[in-house]
Amino acid sequence: MAIGASSAKAAEDKADSATEPAQPPQLRRRLGRADLRAVPEARRALRELLRHWGRPGRSEIAELLTSELVTNALIHTDHDAVLTAIVGPGGLRVEVRDFVARRPRLRVPDADDGTHGRGLFLVQSLADAWGVSAHGVGKSVWFELDSDAA
Repeated sequence: MAIGASSAKAAEDKADSATEPAQPPQLRRRLGRADLRAVPEARRALRELLRHWGRPGRSEIAELLTSELVTNALIHTDHDAVLTAIVGPGGLRVEVRDFVARRPRLRVPDADDGTHGRGLFLVQSLADAWGVSAHGVGKSVWFELDSDAA
């Protein structure tokens, strides 16, 4: 190899990569079955992902809603789950995929029911969009927060 050939190749590779679209920042984390330690770990990982998002109030809501989805997946299924969060130009999308087909039920919170039954109600109230997507095996429960919302 000629002297300077590697630096020319490196410069060429760098120029090629500059024309490729950048991947949006994202988080992907496997959550162990019934391991509730994953809830604060998911919040911390999401907080780190969103540190440069520039939407502090939205980041706090994202952490809360992510906690709810992760907790639901770990408590109401007997399987692992996968947390994915993607920050794009339009905002944030978080989904938690589990491997149980049973769809979650949205319940109106009952004052006599302690702290149970409020998770999806919070998601519905605070997210800009949310839903459940069926997969061949299991489902994903997701929410979105728009970047331009106050």
